[in-house]
Amino acid sequence: MQQSYPGMNPSISEWKGQEITDFQEELLRTVNAHLSEKWFYNHMKSVSRSLPRIDVLNLLSKYAGYANWDDFVFKNNDLIQVSQGNDINAPDVPQNIAKPANRYFILVPLAAVFVVLIFFGVFKLFNTREYKFCFYDFDTKERITNAKIEVQVLLEGETPVTKICSPDGCFFFKTDKSRIKMVVTAPYYLPDTVTRVMTKLDRVGIIWLKADDYALMIHYFSMMKVDDWEKRKKRLEAMIDDAAMIYQVVNDHEATGMAIYNKQEFIDKMTMPSGSLKNIEILSSQLRDSKIMVMKFRINDRKK
Repeated sequence: MQQSYPGMNPSISEWKGQEITDFQEELLRTVNAHLSEKWFYNHMKSVSRSLPRIDVLNLLSKYAGYANWDDFVFKNNDLIQVSQGNDINAPDVPQNIAKPANRYFILVPLAAVFVVLIFFGVFKLFNTREYKFCFYDFDTKERITNAKIEVQVLLEGETPVTKICSPDGCFFFKTDKSRIKMVVTAPYYLPDTVTRVMTKLDRVGIIWLKADDYALMIHYFSMMKVDDWEKRKKRLEAMIDDAAMIYQVVNDHEATGMAIYNKQEFIDKMTMPSGSLKNIEILSSQLRDSKIMVMKFRINDRKK
């Protein structure tokens, strides 16, 4: 205190109104703690034979430049003994004060951690809910069924979770968070990043996906019998980027092989009457400036 207030009375027991107020403000500024004036009179201006609470001893020790009360006692044990011997009014400080201080220093944090863990567990238990999300076609307003809809759920502070929708176009997800962000990909639909804020009363989320018209058109082209091949070629020219990379997966499940086409190679195979690209199933596609930049497909032999 004398470093901050050089004129401060060196005898704490003689401090009065303004000096006590200055001390309170100093504690608040340096260790973010507050001691009442009543506490000050009970412990600093009276002959008390008992020590204050350990939490108060800890904050006063921190103010004096020590880690805690245990650190103060360890570094000033000799000083405490001399002070007790010279001052008959000094409060008793037992020689083994460090032992109970150590015990409190260990047990109190452990108890606090235990209580926090219990509270956290109960909070998670009562706040974890199961939500249902279903996907619908933006244009037809009908649920998207029998499609491979892949969802990557992104929760703040947690590892992403990947979910695959069931044939009915829905998936279930349990979480204690109300804000749910997800990245959705599905064949013949544009990929999308969706955020939903759910409530206890609203546990079913509806998500609209926009169709990938280009992917659908290529799929239909591969299944149709066309007489005007030049017309089909012009349509494909307009749909595909000049730098596009197009991948044909030989086996989608085992990824045993892959063929790569550039724009012209792909169009040639799609527009030749004897072309080998029939019954194309689009697995994924990416657009750039409204044109196909990357596309992955396979030949579905089951479609005749």
